[in-house]
Amino acid sequence: MNETIEYRAELKNLQRELVLLQQHIAAQDNRLLIIFEGRDAAGKGGAIRHFTRHLNPRAMRVRALPKPTETELGQWYFQRYLLGLPNPGEIIFFDRSWYNRAVVEPVMGFCSTEQYEEFMGQVNDIEKMLINDGIQIIKFWFSINRSNQQGRFEARKSDVLKQWKLSTVDALAQEKWDEFTFYKEQMFERTHTIKSPWVIINGNNKEQARLESIRYVLSQCEYDRKGEIGVSLKPAPKIVKHYDLAYLEAKRASDKL
Repeated sequence: MNETIEYRAELKNLQRELVLLQQHIAAQDNRLLIIFEGRDAAGKGGAIRHFTRHLNPRAMRVRALPKPTETELGQWYFQRYLLGLPNPGEIIFFDRSWYNRAVVEPVMGFCSTEQYEEFMGQVNDIEKMLINDGIQIIKFWFSINRSNQQGRFEARKSDVLKQWKLSTVDALAQEKWDEFTFYKEQMFERTHTIKSPWVIINGNNKEQARLESIRYVLSQCEYDRKGEIGVSLKPAPKIVKHYDLAYLEAKRASDKL
């Protein structure tokens, strides 16, 4: 069996488990929010499509908000995001989230220093309140190295089917790589909590990232008939890490240089 056939078989089995999870969430009126963050071209959108491909659209939604309107700019920052929170029995996928203000906005000059600090001072409390109210939150950061990001940008430029993905931020992503890195690390340090940890997905291999991010969600949820499909629900530690562990490993590696 070649690698592509193995990947597709594994993916289909994980998607079957996702259906079992969704059925349980709908039956129990649970609420699940999965946040997808990461550098541009890290594979967030593709991963979401593979999560949702076989789910019941009546019990899940994907939220990918455009830039705020003039009215929204005058509102409390979190307001337009909170309108998209899961109702009882729903899974919600945020394709980017309120964490735009933690990384993209300060790098691109879309918010002031005061707005940035206000956000960073509020977000942990907001998430704590949501969790205490019964919403399960999973926060993914899809990581990608610089050369892979550049290669995917070039593929977007040459493929008419992918050109809609290009944006102003894309054009500056490589130029501002170090600035994105600084704010990303600040976000991890200040918003990684025990109840709402950052889960880092190595996105350099899209197929592995899709499989392991789905596997991670399944591993974190309790649901009827869990494991019935027979596919492994234990995420690969080389692909999936919590921020604290990933940080320590990166520091140890740098100390050896």
